[in-house]
Amino acid sequence: MVFPKRILVIFLIVVVIAALAYYFIIVRGGVSAEGGREEDSASPEKKKRDVALQVKVAEARLDDLIIKLRSPGEAVTDRKIDIKAEVEGIVKKLHVQESQHVQKGEVLLELDDEPYRLDYQNAEAARLKALSELILDQQFYDEAEESDGTEHKAADLAKKQFDEARELFQRGLISREEFAKRSLRYERVLIESGEKKDEVMAAMKGLTQAEINVKKAQIALEKTKIEAPFSGIITDIKVSPGENIIVGRELFTLVNINRIRVHARVLESEIGKMKVGREVDLHFSAYPSKVFKGEVSAISPVVNPEDKTCKVFVDVDNPQEEIKPGMHAEVEIAAEIYRDRLLVPQDSILTRSGRKLLFVVEGGLAKWRYIEVGLENENFAEVLDGVEAGEQVIIEGHFTLAHDATVKVVE
Repeated sequence: MVFPKRILVIFLIVVVIAALAYYFIIVRGGVSAEGGREEDSASPEKKKRDVALQVKVAEARLDDLIIKLRSPGEAVTDRKIDIKAEVEGIVKKLHVQESQHVQKGEVLLELDDEPYRLDYQNAEAARLKALSELILDQQFYDEAEESDGTEHKAADLAKKQFDEARELFQRGLISREEFAKRSLRYERVLIESGEKKDEVMAAMKGLTQAEINVKKAQIALEKTKIEAPFSGIITDIKVSPGENIIVGRELFTLVNINRIRVHARVLESEIGKMKVGREVDLHFSAYPSKVFKGEVSAISPVVNPEDKTCKVFVDVDNPQEEIKPGMHAEVEIAAEIYRDRLLVPQDSILTRSGRKLLFVVEGGLAKWRYIEVGLENENFAEVLDGVEAGEQVIIEGHFTLAHDATVKVVE
C-alpha cells in the first residue's frame, strides 16, 4: 500500500520530535555530570525544604514597653530679644551682619559718642567744683564744732530703737506706716546729732546732685556702645552706618537657638499621662530621617477652653542649630511606661486564620509558634505566651515560610 506523500512527511516530523524529546528529557536530564543517573525519588516538597532560605532575626527580650502619645507642636525659643537704641545719635559703626554669631559682651553697634563724652566731662567738672567748696566749708565747721557727747548718746539710743522697729516689722508685728514713722524719727536724730553732717552739707553744696549727674552722663555714654546681652545669632538688621536714630528705635534681633522649646498640645483627657522629665521624640519635615530627643520640662496648668487642649513644653538641645524657631514638629511623648515586659518586634508577627503567630529559629529550622499578645506600641508587642526570652524570632523573610523550613540567618 502506498502512503500519500503528505502523510509520510507528517510521520517523519513526528518521529524526529519524539527522538529529540527522548534525548533531552531522558538522556540529558537523567544522567549526572559524572555519567550516572540522578535519583529523582525526592518529592518537590522535600527539595524545597532542603534549600536554606535567608532570614533576619531579632531577640525576644525583657524590656520596658513605652506607649507614646502623638501631638503636633511648634518650635520656639525663649532667648530672643529685639535690641533697641537707649540713646539717640548717629550710627558710627555697625559691627555685625545678618546671621552672624556673636558672643555675650561683644560690641554690636557704636553711636557717635562725642556729645555724650562732653556731657560726662561737664558733669565731672561740676562735681569737682562742688566737692572743693564742701571741703573748704568742712574745715571751718570742724574748727567751730564743740560737743559734750550727749548727741552721740541720743543717736545710739535712736539706732537701738530703729533696729528693734525693723525686727518687729520683719516679723509682721508692726505696720509699714509705723515702721516708716520710726525710721524718719531715727534719721532726724542723726541729723540733729551731727552724725549725718557730711551728707547734709554735701546736699547743701550741690555735691550730691553733681555726683548723680556724673553717673547719669556716664550711663548715657556707655549706652552709645551696644553689646550682646547673651551669645546668639544676629538677624533682622534694620539700621545702616551713618543713620540718625532715636531712642526706642529697633536695631536688630538677637536669638539663641542652642536649646529649643517645643510647644505641644495634648488633649485634656490625656494630660494625666504627662509627666515632667519624660522622654520625647521629635520629627521635623526638614529632616525626615532624623529623630531629635527632648524632654518634657513643664506642663501648663491651664486648659484651652476652645479646643480642650493643654500645652506641654518640651526642651531639646540644638547644638548644630538645625531646628529653627517656627518649625512644625510631630511630637511623640512617652505617656505610659510598662516595666520588664517580654517584647518582640512587630515585624515578627504574622496573622493566619485569624490567629497571631511568629517563627523562631531552632537548629537551623523555622518553627511555627502561635502567640498571645498583650500591650503593643508601634514597634514592639508584649508576648504573654508562646515565646521565651532569648529566643531568636524571624523578622524578615518569613511571609512564605513553612513549619520546619531550613533557614539561614543573615545580618
